[in-house]
Formats: sequence, structure tokens, C-alpha cells
Amino acid sequence: MSKDTKVKVIQKKTLFEQAKALFIKYYDVIAYLFFGVVTTIINIVVYAFCAHTLHIDEIASTAIGQIVAIIAAYLTNRKWVFHSQAHGAKAIMREIVSFASARAATFFLDMLIMYIFVKLLHWPDIPVKIASNFIVIVLNYVASKLFIFVKPKENK
Repeated sequence: MSKDTKVKVIQKKTLFEQAKALFIKYYDVIAYLFFGVVTTIINIVVYAFCAHTLHIDEIASTAIGQIVAIIAAYLTNRKWVFHSQAHGAKAIMREIVSFASARAATFFLDMLIMYIFVKLLHWPDIPVKIASNFIVIVLNYVASKLFIFVKPKENK
């Protein structure tokens, strides 16, 4: 192996190690974005099915999509994103209530956005729904990270 080849192998290994370190450092953000995309897709698909296939009103379809997405988000966030350490009925119930409360706020924000832009301004519903979900994802991450899935102090 030539000297140049050895240097390239070392550089590739170093880049891989750097990428791995960044992945580990930002795992919760990466996992949240991944599952955020998954729950956003669930939300939009359920919304579109209800609104366009079942011909349910846009606001009711938004509510149905949000409820299904919130359930999926809690399950994925609890296990794979924030690695919840809540055990026992009381701790898990506190976590669920906190999660549901924060999601209720962004749920109503999503409903308000859909009402203003789709019902009042007659903008196309799917692009508005997608834009609304991006806002919701950011707000939900902040709430989950800072208030809901808070690790005990000795584990921080």
C-alpha cells in the first residue's frame, strides 16, 4: 500500500469517526426529526384520507389527523427519541398528561392555521398542512426536550 493510500484510509476512518461522534452527540435531534417526519406523514395521510376520500370537513379532518399523529408521536418519542425513564403509573401518567397538554397547544395552533389559511383565505389545503406541521414539529421538540421527557438530574 502506498503512502497516499494509507493517508486516504486514515482520513476516511477519521471522517467516519467524526460522523459517528456527531450522530451520537445529536442523536436525539436526528431521531426526533426522523420520527417527526414519520408522524407528519401519518398526520397528512390521515388528514388527506379523511378530507379527500371520506369528504370530512377540513377542520374535523385536521383534528383526526392530529389525534392519530399525537398517539404515534408519544409512543416513538417516549421510547426511541428521549428514552423516557418514567416508571410506575404516576410517573408515566404525568408524562402522558404533560405530553398531551403540550400537543394540545400545537394541535390548536394547527387548527387555527388551517382555519385561517384554508377556510378563510382559500389557500390549497395540503401545502398549508405541510407548512403548519413544520411549525408544530419545532414547537413540539422544544416542549418535549425542556418540559416533558426530562431526565433525572443524576442522569444528565
